[in-house]
Amino acid sequence: MATALPAARGPEPGSRNLQRAEFDMLKRSTLASPLAVATAPWGLFLAALALGGCSQPHRPAPQAAAAPSAPALPAWPALPEGAACTGELNRYQAVLDADVGTGNLARSVYEKIEADMSRAAEACAAGKDSEARAIIRSTKLKHGYRAYL
Repeated sequence: MATALPAARGPEPGSRNLQRAEFDMLKRSTLASPLAVATAPWGLFLAALALGGCSQPHRPAPQAAAAPSAPALPAWPALPEGAACTGELNRYQAVLDADVGTGNLARSVYEKIEADMSRAAEACAAGKDSEARAIIRSTKLKHGYRAYL
């Protein structure tokens, strides 16, 4: 027959082990207190910061600025059909219209370019293809556009 073991009990009141256990508990609680005191303000700060965004006053949505309008078509003379200068003038004019329409090109710069483009259009209409293309190329280079040979 097996003998029953006595039930495990904690330290007897007043014993040395109980005093040691109480001391250990007290020691742990006093070490945790400075840490809790030091981190509590940060916790409050973070909570206030997170909730601060919730109570922002209502601001009206910003209104979109009016988009610049595309310039009117230039008053060029009749350009010869199929000439290389005609195709270059039309392509460059389309790029300029898009840049002015999106606001990437200031109207004052556009007017300077158009003065050169009018000269090129007159040369093209007079049958001076190479002169017109040279004017277009120099205008592109002067204003930062890609110009091919």
